[in-house]
Amino acid sequence: MRSVIFCATLVLLLFLTGCLATKVVTIPMRVAGEVVGFVPVVGGVVEGAVDTTAGVVDLVPL
Repeated sequence: MRSVIFCATLVLLLFLTGCLATKVVTIPMRVAGEVVGFVPVVGGVVEGAVDTTAGVVDLVPL
């Protein structure tokens, strides 16, 4: 169930905001952050850093 919600969120992120070019870069970053997020202790820190970086890339006006 969580993977279905995650995939739906990715689709919404792709089509709702920003430029498609930045989404092509940031969606794989977010997916990698989610995968690393399952690792105990350091996963949450890495996931947060990747998500923050992807958010900054989303703001780039292309």
